[in-house]
Amino acid sequence: MVYAVVLAARDKRIDWTVLGAVGIVEVGLITQLVVGIAQYAGTDRDVSGPFFIGYLIGSLIILPIGAFWALAESSRWGAGALAIACLVIPIVELRLHDLWAV
Repeated sequence: MVYAVVLAARDKRIDWTVLGAVGIVEVGLITQLVVGIAQYAGTDRDVSGPFFIGYLIGSLIILPIGAFWALAESSRWGAGALAIACLVIPIVELRLHDLWAV
């Protein structure tokens, strides 16, 4: 996120370094989706299933949308959109933690 903000401040487009980092994070989110669904299926906790699965899937699609938007936009706002998408991921992760901890 910080690198995307720096690129936006310098009015530069995103580069392959940023997309590689987004790809690595996306692999981690795919792993989290698989593990989260498996843990949800095997638990007897009082977890709201639709919300939990929705947040898992939502966290998975936020970064690709931000990356595609950043690639399509040639101004500084492309990098800004990716920075916002990167900022949303920790917020969604905190919400997932709150749902699971209840």
